[in-house]
Amino acid sequence: MKLTIDRAKELNSSQVTEHHLIIHSKNVMYAMGAMADHFGEDREHWMAIGYLHDYDYEKYPDEHLKHTEKELLAQGVDEADVRAILSHGWGICSDVKPETNMEKSLFTVDELTGIIQACARMRPHGITDLETKSFMKKFKDKKFAAKCDRNLIISGCEMLGMEVSQVAEICIEGMKPYAEDIELMGTEQ
Repeated sequence: MKLTIDRAKELNSSQVTEHHLIIHSKNVMYAMGAMADHFGEDREHWMAIGYLHDYDYEKYPDEHLKHTEKELLAQGVDEADVRAILSHGWGICSDVKPETNMEKSLFTVDELTGIIQACARMRPHGITDLETKSFMKKFKDKKFAAKCDRNLIISGCEMLGMEVSQVAEICIEGMKPYAEDIELMGTEQ
């Protein structure tokens, strides 16, 4: 049975309590919903995968994704959904290569949303008026949000056959309606 958002939130809440990790889960969830729309796929399903992707990170940051497969399968999460989650760590902490558009999208937006969030936090109106060209200036500045792996993002975009600016625009626009939920309204509403 395909993962639902409610089930993803239920599973995640049993493991993830740190506020910044919950916000990150939401960022990725909304970006994945937008990517699903772009590819004409099941929005809720992709959002659920996005929300659950860092299931074991809080408890096992140094062993990320090593405590995901067995636990999620035992909770009844579909094998394909678990594989999608594992694939976001490809080349970092997983040897599961992203193959589907969902997997490639998750691999890409996980890091990409970190730069989007950092960019939006610096703006008076947060993400609500963030434009792709402003984002791309920050993306090209390697000192900005330096912990976000730009090479990984570029690699993910190449897998998708898309430009970074295209994926960024989809994600930014997909996150904007949820600005309040992801705490990116800015200081001047």
